[in-house]
Amino acid sequence: MPDLPDAVILCGGAGTRLRSVTGDGPKSMATVAGRPFLELLLRQLCRYGFRRVILAVGYRQEVIREHFGNSALGLNVAYSSEASPLGTGGALRNAADLVRSETVLIMNGDSYIDANLAELVADHMKAQADLSLVVNPPDGRGDCGSVYVNPQGFVERFAEKQYSSRAPFVNAGIYMVARRLLLEVPAGVPISLEQDLFPRWLQEGRSLKASVAFCRCIDIGTPDRFQSAQDLLAAVERESSLPDCEG
Repeated sequence: MPDLPDAVILCGGAGTRLRSVTGDGPKSMATVAGRPFLELLLRQLCRYGFRRVILAVGYRQEVIREHFGNSALGLNVAYSSEASPLGTGGALRNAADLVRSETVLIMNGDSYIDANLAELVADHMKAQADLSLVVNPPDGRGDCGSVYVNPQGFVERFAEKQYSSRAPFVNAGIYMVARRLLLEVPAGVPISLEQDLFPRWLQEGRSLKASVAFCRCIDIGTPDRFQSAQDLLAAVERESSLPDCEG
């Protein structure tokens, strides 16, 4: 197994749809299964052997900084701050200046999928792809992007936020990306990773590999999903066969 790369977690969102149940704190710090949701993601990284994470922060970032500091759960923690919303692509470009590895694992700060992250890294390196993304079978949610994959396992087309029951896969929101691709994005410009950069990279002939994970994607983006995530993620924590992370 090669050395694991840096990870970036996009956790700058305000979570306006969740304020009725979480107050005015950052969405990623909402308490799920007895912990801040972001802590569950850090624990997942730790369990798979990652050692450095960059938190792309924005709204109420002081809450996240004060909670985790510069070291948490065996991870070295760095912060990439945006003064105004840059979108997922802009936030990643901002964070790319802090990335030390040639590739980077990207996670969304409001969703959790129990995928094997170390296996994703190994598969990405083996495929020598420009980008790899975790996809899973459709689960009925209408706000997930549909992903169409060719027989060789490479992405042919995206339909972001255009759910189709006939689409073979949906975007699970975990990626491996070459750092050089992120550095090609103009700095300080709001841009969407899913709606702008993915289609652009496909059009440019970049190789985008799909990594299929047959496990449930859990997100906390709405009050109903936030409530259902409580028991689901508590069960994930109990049933994990990986070493625990203290902190």
